[in-house]
Amino acid sequence: MNEIRDYIQSHINQFHERRAESLRKLKLIQILKRKNPYLFRAKNINTFHELVKHLLDAHLSSQEETIFGEFLENLAVFVCSQTYQGRKSSAEGIDLEFSKDGTHYLVSIKSGPNWGNSSQVKKMVENFKKAQRILRSNNPGIHIQAVNGCCYGKDANPDKGDYLKLCGQAFWEFISGNTRLYIDLIEPLGWQAKQKNDEFYQEYDRILNQFTIEFANQFSLDGKIDWEKLVKINSGKESL
Repeated sequence: MNEIRDYIQSHINQFHERRAESLRKLKLIQILKRKNPYLFRAKNINTFHELVKHLLDAHLSSQEETIFGEFLENLAVFVCSQTYQGRKSSAEGIDLEFSKDGTHYLVSIKSGPNWGNSSQVKKMVENFKKAQRILRSNNPGIHIQAVNGCCYGKDANPDKGDYLKLCGQAFWEFISGNTRLYIDLIEPLGWQAKQKNDEFYQEYDRILNQFTIEFANQFSLDGKIDWEKLVKINSGKESL
């Protein structure tokens, strides 16, 4: 666990830095074009500050999920490298490969259990089958098991036929042999969290104020939100 703690403490800053960088690079027009204006109108949002805050928070929530998901994927590969000599896979759509107890595992890592629609799940299964064909072409007798590993959550029916779906405790135990690892990860993830979040929200407040002023200057109609102009920017036809 000491190696895992050291890994987390030396890499968690990358999550905080990437989160702050995504905020600094953000432009108001980007989130105005990406988010659903009809939803915010239906929620009876009527002030510039409130609307901009909702837009900014929705954007950041999506960004944080992506950035932290990548951090957890890399952490899982590191954990498995320490216990079963696991490695990052070069196969399309496969994040981790390792062998134990006579079985070679192909693992696609996702943050949580509800990560994709039926088409995305189908694509994952296709990637598993392609990787299995390549492995068996060089080693016909190899026993291969495909696994969809989810870093949090639960799944009461892990056997999906073409693959196993292991979530939360089951996944972390699978790649580490440690039944408590899913709990033990929590403490080191909080390393310098308060300091980093205080720094982040200082920048967040500055951006929020800046975007609110910009929005008021561009989308104000008699002191109210100009919804028609906003919807045109978001959904109107592009000029030819």
